[in-house]
Amino acid sequence: MLRHVVLFTWSDAADEERRAATIAALRRLPEEVGGMTSFAVGPDAGLREGNADTALVADFPDVEAWRRYAEHPAHLKVIAEHVTPYLAQRTAAQYEV
Repeated sequence: MLRHVVLFTWSDAADEERRAATIAALRRLPEEVGGMTSFAVGPDAGLREGNADTALVADFPDVEAWRRYAEHPAHLKVIAEHVTPYLAQRTAAQYEV
């Protein structure tokens, strides 16, 4: 199994309404793209200064399933419309579980 972890830090252009809309768009990816065995995304709990603003964790049965997700038009559309315009920083990792 492959785990995909992404941490997003939003720019000043991403107010609370924009952040909520982005999280909602990301949460639709399991039904729009599929292929993952688990999927979670949400805002940081605010427990420590300096954390990223939003975290996404998705599990895939294999690398090929992750690649299909990564290249899927619905996923790319969410990135183009909801993520990239409001992003200050993104960090990601994929690892075998």
